[in-house]
Amino acid sequence: MDEKIKPHSGSERIARAIARAGLASRREAEGWIAAGRVAVNGEVTRSPARNVTARDRITVDGEPLPAKERTRLFLYHKPRGLMTTHADPRGRPTIFSRLPKHLPRLIGVGRLDYNTEGLLLLTNDGALARLLELPATGWLRRYRVRAHGSVTQQQLDALRAGITVDGIRYGAIEATLDRVQGTNLWLTFAIREGKNREVRNVLGALELAVTRLIRVSFGPFQLGELAEGEVEEVRTRVLREQLGPKLVALSSADFSRAFAPSPAPPPRRSDERRAGKPQSKPISHSWRTPDDERKKPLRRRFHGARRDQRAEHEARSSAVRAEVMTDRKGRRVTVERRGEVKPTEAPPAHGARGDKAEHRHRRGRPRISPDRASGPRPSRPRGN
Repeated sequence: MDEKIKPHSGSERIARAIARAGLASRREAEGWIAAGRVAVNGEVTRSPARNVTARDRITVDGEPLPAKERTRLFLYHKPRGLMTTHADPRGRPTIFSRLPKHLPRLIGVGRLDYNTEGLLLLTNDGALARLLELPATGWLRRYRVRAHGSVTQQQLDALRAGITVDGIRYGAIEATLDRVQGTNLWLTFAIREGKNREVRNVLGALELAVTRLIRVSFGPFQLGELAEGEVEEVRTRVLREQLGPKLVALSSADFSRAFAPSPAPPPRRSDERRAGKPQSKPISHSWRTPDDERKKPLRRRFHGARRDQRAEHEARSSAVRAEVMTDRKGRRVTVERRGEVKPTEAPPAHGARGDKAEHRHRRGRPRISPDRASGPRPSRPRGN
């Protein structure tokens, strides 16, 4: 077992107990203790080294610690232009002001710079957050980097042995040159320590100016298709499997407790439009309403032909029949027809108005014998 990672026992430091409750990070809790905001069993304590157990009653500003809930982990796609702290002295926007209000109080696993985007892990367990961000845990952080300048793969391979920049020693780094576009290039950068501005400082030593930095993975968790600004919770079973028995034991993560009550999620736009109108009955979005709301039995409307009608129509359409037709030269020819027989109109009776009109129309024209050739006759015989 790594000496830098100590297993969680029955007693723990008071700052860690506050962090595990999800109120703050361990460092923030130490500041609260030094300011005299924390009391144990009614006695104010100013020592962050004090150990407490589950039998001790801890209060912060007179309020007891919230009921501990099941360990939860969230994936968040951090946009550019947001801080990863709960409060910024310069008044810049933070990620916690953009998260949905129905989520519990969360703590970031590590940090991303103001202009860095990509995957950020959030959890309600301060001890787990501290454990995952330790270099001794060994989780790999992978980044996609766009930089301005030029570099060779041989220079990037030399980073596997580590590098010292401005007196700070950085451990082994896996870097790959993916694509070159003019004076810009794309790199894949993988580190395990995650020191402050490590990627930018290391590439700056190689005379590369980082123009875009995206974290695409943290340990076994990937950014994937998560849209910018969206948050997604990791299933408890998946979280337990990815942490493994060792990290679960070291962090003392609890997956058996029920969720603590959280505020309801914000209403949708359609619900906001109806907010001003009183509703006596709950809105049901299913096609079948509850029994207590149903006044009369629902009847499904019928659309289209009946099954028997469709079968009869298909049978008529596929029927084959033989017919006798006369070609242009008067010869009788047998043909094969498919489909339904179309009804024909009966010819008008003899002596009807239409028949008389036809006789009057033909009365002024000479009668032509059927065996006579059609077409105009020459006015005079052709000469030999």
